[in-house]
Amino acid sequence: MADNGRVAIVTGAGSGIGRYSAIALLQAGYSVGLAGRREDALQESIAEAGADGARALAVPTDVGKAASVANLFAQVKAKYGRLDVVFNNAGTGAPAIPLEDLTLEQWQTVVDANLTGSFLCTQEAFRIMKDQTPQGGRIINNGSISAHVPRPFSVAYTATKHAITGLTKSISLDGRQYNITSSQIDIGNAVTPMTERMTKGVLQPDGSTRAEPRMDVEHVANAVVHIADLPLDANIQFMTIMATKMPFIGRG
Repeated sequence: MADNGRVAIVTGAGSGIGRYSAIALLQAGYSVGLAGRREDALQESIAEAGADGARALAVPTDVGKAASVANLFAQVKAKYGRLDVVFNNAGTGAPAIPLEDLTLEQWQTVVDANLTGSFLCTQEAFRIMKDQTPQGGRIINNGSISAHVPRPFSVAYTATKHAITGLTKSISLDGRQYNITSSQIDIGNAVTPMTERMTKGVLQPDGSTRAEPRMDVEHVANAVVHIADLPLDANIQFMTIMATKMPFIGRG
């Protein structure tokens, strides 16, 4: 599609939901800064976008480090001149072990990637969006089903995803006067390498192990584009998109 004049950043864009969301935004006419730890993975995402990849910029980034995040946003602003959408998607989990056995290092790794990274990206986005003309923009946070209910042995992931809800609400409130808004997309069991284990069986709250249904990740990518395309006077504050028959309603 032709350039629509709008600019987005997607974190965790080297694989899974981030990759497909970045490609979908490129195909919808956005210029996109792709952030992730591995340059080669980012370039693979861009290649999959075909001709639309000409509007992409790969920036290797560790979202848990302030200097790395500042570099990402500076490069995107220098190349494209403005910023309209950020998809805070990068994240990680910890081993599925009893809460009391989780190390401080394992906890901190998840907090840095899932929560601190989203906060740092939000700070940089605010600085650009407040000062540009026209003013404002949209920040989309990947909340996950775990923003509502936990899986067994997932304290770090669940705690950070619950915290993302607070971040989303704070962005919407604190950004209101600058025409900056925020949405949260809570995703359940999309087909990505991260959810491959679902097909083999995962631990349930009753102690059983069960395979879980998954949905095509393109539905998630299309939802991200739909939210991104909204005018700033309209907002989807929270969206849950999930495999219809996965155990969420009634979990536990």
